[in-house]
Amino acid sequence: MVKRFTWLVAGLTLGLVSGCAVNPLTGQEELMFFSEDKDVQLGEKYAPQIEQALGGRFPDENLQDYINTVGQRIARFCHRPDIAYHFTAVDEKQVNAFAVPGGYIFITKGLLEKLDCEAQLAAILGHEIGHVVARDTMAALSRQIGMTALLGAAASVGGSGSGDLMAGTAFVSGVLSLQYSRDDEKAADMVGMAYLVQAGYDPRAAVETMRILQELQSVRPVEFFSTHPNPQNRVAYLEERIERRYGMIGELKMGREDYEQNVLAVLAEHKSPRRPPDGVTTEVEGHEPASSLETGS
Repeated sequence: MVKRFTWLVAGLTLGLVSGCAVNPLTGQEELMFFSEDKDVQLGEKYAPQIEQALGGRFPDENLQDYINTVGQRIARFCHRPDIAYHFTAVDEKQVNAFAVPGGYIFITKGLLEKLDCEAQLAAILGHEIGHVVARDTMAALSRQIGMTALLGAAASVGGSGSGDLMAGTAFVSGVLSLQYSRDDEKAADMVGMAYLVQAGYDPRAAVETMRILQELQSVRPVEFFSTHPNPQNRVAYLEERIERRYGMIGELKMGREDYEQNVLAVLAEHKSPRRPPDGVTTEVEGHEPASSLETGS
């Protein structure tokens, strides 16, 4: 039985491996066990499950359209603009963002509440696009859940048996708890800032975003840093990159009013208790309002 399983894994490896590929962020040749088409297939199959695990799609389509518009504006300038990117806000209070293979990017309600301008949102989405372009998620998953489980998830695309379900569960859990390397993070920071500027956003927003997250981290652990480990001197190297490369660039967009109107106001509205329509009472027949009940004093 063990020998048969070993041969199965070997067969899957030979069938899925695509050889070496150049990481467009580093320019280095890396061993890739999956074709880029397989990344897309994995994203198509498992992104809906990941979305549900994160609380589901946030129930406001105007906000979703805004998030997607900002994301697509950034994606046009990335190294892989041919990928069909999908940007979704999820109804999850943790402060985090996720990049799923194949161009599926999720940002949580909890993180959206902490930002205060469109350029900061663009900085987060640009960073996650960097992970998609570099295919960092697949590399991190292979380290975390093991190549055997990852091969099983890839082979299960199109399947629905119990083995496929187990492989899919491992893949989804892996994405939600994966941890990029600090080198991955620094590369995504740098390329994300480049995308940010090319799309017309102020690069200082990337520094603002990291300061916001680090300030939150000083109060309690922030989920973003559990999946995106904080490289040493992160703010310092971002500021240095701005000074050396973008110091002479004129005024670019921050978009504080746009973000307030399209995101923060919407989130506040959904958080507020909904008033009943005129003429509708919430009192239950036969019961007095709580304020008029006797206290027994």
